[in-house]
Amino acid sequence: MRLLADISVFTVALFHLLFLVLEMILWDTRTGHRILGLTPEFANRTKTLAANQGLYNGFLAAGLLWSLVTELSAWQLQLFFLGCVVIAGVFGGITTSRIILWVQALPGMIALILVFLAQSLY
Repeated sequence: MRLLADISVFTVALFHLLFLVLEMILWDTRTGHRILGLTPEFANRTKTLAANQGLYNGFLAAGLLWSLVTELSAWQLQLFFLGCVVIAGVFGGITTSRIILWVQALPGMIALILVFLAQSLY
């Protein structure tokens, strides 16, 4: 169970690194426009906000990766950062796009449940 929980935490961290790349690097490019369904005008007007979002996603990824390599309270770090992921995903799903519920909140919730179950088995 611990291995499955760690794999799910790592997967969520990778998603957030991808979000960072999309929001900080690809936002105002053809690739970013295509993936995210943005018009060039909208992307240009919002690129600073997107970069800020990307930075926050990077912080979430860093915290989750940190929780995988530390021995000190790793599962507590995982619960905290996954909780942040789920809350951000639900908020984004409500305020921006329902797809955020599926690509951010749901994987975060699955990983959160697996981490909780893995810890409760010890």
